[in-house]
Amino acid sequence: MRFATSIILLTLATLSAAPAVTLAESPTYFRAGGGIAADDAAPLPEKIDDDKSLLWKTPLAPGHSTPCVNGDSVYVTTFEKGKEADTGKLFTVALDRETGKVRWSREAPAKKIEPFHNSTNPATASPACDGERVYSFFGSYGFLCYDLSGKLIWEKPLGPFQDEFGAHSSPVLVDGKLIINQDHDRDNFLLCLDAKTGNELWKTPREGFTRSYSTPVVWTAGDRKQLLVTGALQLVSYDLQTGKQLWSQDGLARIMNTTPAAGEGLLFISAWSPGGDTDARIAMEPWNEAVRLWDKNKDGKLLREEVDNKEVLDRFFRIDLNQDLGLDKEEWGKYASVFERARNAFFALRPAASSAGQPEVAWEHLKGIPYVPSPLAYRGVVYLAKEGGIVSAFDAKSGDILKSGRIRGTGAYYASPVAGDGKVYLVSDTGVISVLKAGGEWEVLSSRDLMERTVATPVVSGGKLYVRSEAALYCFGKARQ
Repeated sequence: MRFATSIILLTLATLSAAPAVTLAESPTYFRAGGGIAADDAAPLPEKIDDDKSLLWKTPLAPGHSTPCVNGDSVYVTTFEKGKEADTGKLFTVALDRETGKVRWSREAPAKKIEPFHNSTNPATASPACDGERVYSFFGSYGFLCYDLSGKLIWEKPLGPFQDEFGAHSSPVLVDGKLIINQDHDRDNFLLCLDAKTGNELWKTPREGFTRSYSTPVVWTAGDRKQLLVTGALQLVSYDLQTGKQLWSQDGLARIMNTTPAAGEGLLFISAWSPGGDTDARIAMEPWNEAVRLWDKNKDGKLLREEVDNKEVLDRFFRIDLNQDLGLDKEEWGKYASVFERARNAFFALRPAASSAGQPEVAWEHLKGIPYVPSPLAYRGVVYLAKEGGIVSAFDAKSGDILKSGRIRGTGAYYASPVAGDGKVYLVSDTGVISVLKAGGEWEVLSSRDLMERTVATPVVSGGKLYVRSEAALYCFGKARQ
């Protein structure tokens, strides 16, 4: 690993662990405010290619978590890979917001690193902060809560989970409650903790769901706050106080990576996963037919070496719910149903106000839908960014396509777009930052190539743009004169 623990420790030895006076700020977490700067009028950099706009850069070990900016600090998580596949070290790191200097670093006491896909990282869930405490979540361990100086306040072990791609959903803070959703191959749940103590307030099982990685959204209807969670095939609304289900909406993809965006009284949902389009649908044979074709030893189960269906073999681990290395009729049927019911769409939903109401689809599109980046709803326009550097803008109320075009970063896109000061910021996985003039007829103002893999969603806060690559954390601002 390029930046070993010893480098961080050396930095820590020269810095005070106590932060400066904390600035008043609302709780911050992944996509808080929908990716829009809370101080939307604060000037943000336009000419990102001007070297004077780079205020500081701090080398860090890899991680895919979005920076959490709160008070005078920035919080991230990192992963230092070990020699064996299930070994390594996970850290929560605090940096000075103005200088980028590392204030403190705390290792998670994970004994074993969860499995994860080679394109992802076990430090993916983004930290949250309420101005008094910092919360980190690792699928390899669970929750860790620190004060602003890095002192551990409480911890709550959770996981690892049955999912060979790992855990990626991030925690949400609202009204003194800490929320996490975990959808994997089995034993799924939505959990609410007391943020101050870590005590469980409620836990709602999510039966019938399969793996997904979306983060909950807080939606207020009247005086009631709801938690909206997109999962496999369905969006569900839960009461914040009790965890009770209020209403649901079918018609989602079989894997949900995106977090909905809100605006104009609507919820914008981007739902896509491979094999869910009507003209390219993944399907499994009926169970009786599959057994007739492949059950060579006639034991009523299908072993990996017996099956001759690439789509099933690619997903054998997740279909094999009891992990006995064979697929039975119930496991086969459950996943066949998921493939059959999956639907790819980008649509606007008018949420139900109560458990007695029903949500309403205002408009939808069935093409050009991203797999990972979440939508951005900003000043009456909804933006989508997808692989190839294709950016599409939609009228939020009508769903009309206003403009679709290609920007400089033409690789894959994992980071979601963010906005502020009339600008939209996008980052490709190859590290190309693009600055757009916001609007239905958006235009590119500038771009900059970091030449480093960048998966984490950037953050705009306090007139600064924070971009986290796999090698460093960057802070950009208005170019110094």
